[in-house]
Amino acid sequence: MDADIKNKLSEKAANVRKGIIEATYSAKSGHPGGSLSCADILAYLYFKEMDIDPADPSKPGRDRLVLSKGHAAPALYSVLAERGFFPAEDLKTLRKSTSYLQGHPNMNYVQGVDMSTGSLGQGISAAVGMALGGKIKNAPFRVYAILGDGEIEEGQVWEAAMFASAKKLDNLTVFVDNNNLQIDGAVDEVNSPYPIAEKWQAFGFNTLEIDGHDFDEIENAVNAAKTHKNGPTAIIAKTVKGKGVSFMENKVSWHGAAPNAEQYEQAMTELMQK
Repeated sequence: MDADIKNKLSEKAANVRKGIIEATYSAKSGHPGGSLSCADILAYLYFKEMDIDPADPSKPGRDRLVLSKGHAAPALYSVLAERGFFPAEDLKTLRKSTSYLQGHPNMNYVQGVDMSTGSLGQGISAAVGMALGGKIKNAPFRVYAILGDGEIEEGQVWEAAMFASAKKLDNLTVFVDNNNLQIDGAVDEVNSPYPIAEKWQAFGFNTLEIDGHDFDEIENAVNAAKTHKNGPTAIIAKTVKGKGVSFMENKVSWHGAAPNAEQYEQAMTELMQK
């Protein structure tokens, strides 16, 4: 990847992370850990890969993204604001009763949100349906879904995976945000989904494993998914929960907790240096 493009993506990812901290601090609640871990993937998709237009958020031919791990809404809201779908200042209204930016994404109120999510395991099914619709209509768009590694403990995920493979949905790319932490602890201790790559492969997916914070690896995997035919692709992205904020990294306690004033200042100072 060109150095200038990589620098731009790094800047965008840092801005997305700042938006996540701003939103959760203002709300005094939310899920910063798993939002920070998928920020690089979202920055790549929204600023390098996806065919989208903030001026026409519902255009039929756009690429779609389903944040199946809907509790990471601060990440999706932040990247949408950074991309120009709505004012970044609105991130400060996260979870307020009068705000359109609620704790989980709602496609009826937030421009750029392609599917309402929150009940874990269900978003991937919606993404599969979108991809099937694209195939039936012979439409050129691609569908991306982001799942948590704790989320893939849900049985519905594998029903959707089986269907996607059976229907040869090569316009579907699934990212698994493999940060190894869920609300109750380490995923390999709570209800281990490992080996993750082998499971997706067994369900008929073209399966790739990457560093989810390396833009070159993200790009290579996305390009490989686009060239793969007659089946969907799963990209297992190894990530760090709380990535970018030193005291949040690899700490399960930051799954669903908001920073206080002192922590907010430290986090924003660190992210300003990225």
